[in-house]
Amino acid sequence: MAYILYSLSLFLMVLATALYITRTRWLPLLPIPEYVYTRLPSSFARDMETGLSSSAFDLSANVAAGDSRAGLDEQGKKAVQKIMKSRRVGFDEARRIYTEQRFAKNNIGPDGLPRDPKFVSFS
Repeated sequence: MAYILYSLSLFLMVLATALYITRTRWLPLLPIPEYVYTRLPSSFARDMETGLSSSAFDLSANVAAGDSRAGLDEQGKKAVQKIMKSRRVGFDEARRIYTEQRFAKNNIGPDGLPRDPKFVSFS
């Protein structure tokens, strides 16, 4: 009896592992009713729920107006959230750090002026 139980449990473990590894192939083929699962769209409302909004960067007007755009930039959101977690800062500070990092990559100073020595400004 123990031999049958051991064989059955080993077979189920191998089957579960095989299904888990190949889930990307067979999962889309399953008929899932719409009322059971609805994919959350990337939107301004979701951005607000994840903490990517503040008084200085207010997304509530976009949500209230029913803005149907996709929301904030995915790469930017990931980078800002990573800064928020690693440096333990708020959204506004993380957004400032992210913007300054992007400026530095494009040879722009933190004040917004280009660092190009050939740059001429008429003020």
